[in-house]
Amino acid sequence: MHTWKVERCNLRRQTAALLPELLRVTEEVLCNGTYILGPQLEAFEHEFARFLGIRYAVGVASGTEALVLALAAAGVKAGDEVITTPFTAIPTIAAIVMLGARPVFVDIDPDTYTLNPDLLPGALSPKSRAIIPVHLFGHCAEMDAILAIARSAGLPVIEDAAQAHGSCYRGRLAGTMGTMGCFSFYPTKNIGAYGDAGAVVTDDEKLSTELRLLRNYGQISPYHSILPGYNSRLDELQAAFLRIKLNHIEHWNQQRVQLAELYLQLLDIPEVRHPVVRPGHTPNWHQYVIRAEQRDALWHYLASQGIQANVYYPIPAHLQEAYVYLGYRKGDFPEAEQAAQSVLALPMFPELTPEEVELVVAAIRSFYGRT
Repeated sequence: MHTWKVERCNLRRQTAALLPELLRVTEEVLCNGTYILGPQLEAFEHEFARFLGIRYAVGVASGTEALVLALAAAGVKAGDEVITTPFTAIPTIAAIVMLGARPVFVDIDPDTYTLNPDLLPGALSPKSRAIIPVHLFGHCAEMDAILAIARSAGLPVIEDAAQAHGSCYRGRLAGTMGTMGCFSFYPTKNIGAYGDAGAVVTDDEKLSTELRLLRNYGQISPYHSILPGYNSRLDELQAAFLRIKLNHIEHWNQQRVQLAELYLQLLDIPEVRHPVVRPGHTPNWHQYVIRAEQRDALWHYLASQGIQANVYYPIPAHLQEAYVYLGYRKGDFPEAEQAAQSVLALPMFPELTPEEVELVVAAIRSFYGRT
């Protein structure tokens, strides 16, 4: 096991600080005797919806299944097309394929790494059924333009907000702008469970009702299914943990802001391009992703110095072996391909110390001979 001087994400520090509360609610849930679709989930759904300023939140088993259920609720079926970006985590694509639909890709904006709305009209076809913009690394996609195009085409917009808890676009929180918003609570997210968990949020009462049916076998009552559904429920223990963490998210996100400012201040060298924050955007700094000259060599050098960085994502979705059948080729989405070759995520988590940031910066400066 590698011993890191600076980890990319150290979850143990956060857990240690919360441990008394976590143990208390664990005992509470275990002694209550209800472990699925109980009071903790109901309370978390209410509290998460209130945090976002939206009417409904529906807890599900993972961020991937949040997308699957949202697409299903939007009426996406086998043979339909769903437009999204090739520069995203594979779960975005897997969710589309799980329904038998076909992912149709649109290249990214090189500054934000999110779907380029200028290219979106060219991807529309009679088979288009939904658009999934991805709020990547905590930076929101350009939602005004995307929503305008979607309205003209009569298509629902399903936000992939898996990395954007608390991110803001022109005064609106990620996940609340489209028809539905999908969140992951994977442990490393800004609000992370201790296992898989997710949620779909919406202001549409009819959609929220259908989502609750879909997550539980389509059952309107025990053993009475009125539509084909899934087993995708956020369990009571994870809901209880998430309720605790939800109380801290604004403070944690502010700590991330301060760390991002420190990286920007200290790492002032021409070989590194910092993240671009456009006017009207307030990222949650889920990741601090730079573009770096000689990226792979820098990545390996940092590892040799005990600093854990990572690449999100080294292979765009259209070049993944699993999706060769879609017929895309190298060169089809040049901005996504260029990003995959140059981005590097530096250590970023709320408990990261300024001294650790200084170690990371010193190592990068040393690699480029700028000590």
